[in-house]
Amino acid sequence: QLQASGGGLVQSGGSLRLSCAASGSVFSIYSMGWYRQAPGKQRELVADITSGGSTNYEDAVKGRFTISRDSAKKTVYLQMNSLKPEDTAVYYCNADLDHVDYGPPFSLTRNEYWGQGTLVTVSS
Repeated sequence: QLQASGGGLVQSGGSLRLSCAASGSVFSIYSMGWYRQAPGKQRELVADITSGGSTNYEDAVKGRFTISRDSAKKTVYLQMNSLKPEDTAVYYCNADLDHVDYGPPFSLTRNEYWGQGTLVTVSS
């Protein structure tokens, strides 16, 4: 289960920080990321980060957004600075992870999970 938080209303040029925590029987996390979906548009990748710390950003947010993770807390963050009205969207966190069942027998199930979405509104 992924629980996202941190959305809200901010003026253009402002900042917000999103958080997303994984809970439940999580054994390992391969990658976590943030997607967004604006009204009338498809969901798109904003940024993601691997277990090794490699990051990837959508061109439109490079230099303004920073993704980071706290592996111990199973949490991913998205620091969003210099926000623009076109950043307005519902932001979804995503995780590629192993779910564990200690059984017996011990088993791992790899799946992709989505958080519930948090609305970010940037006013001009």
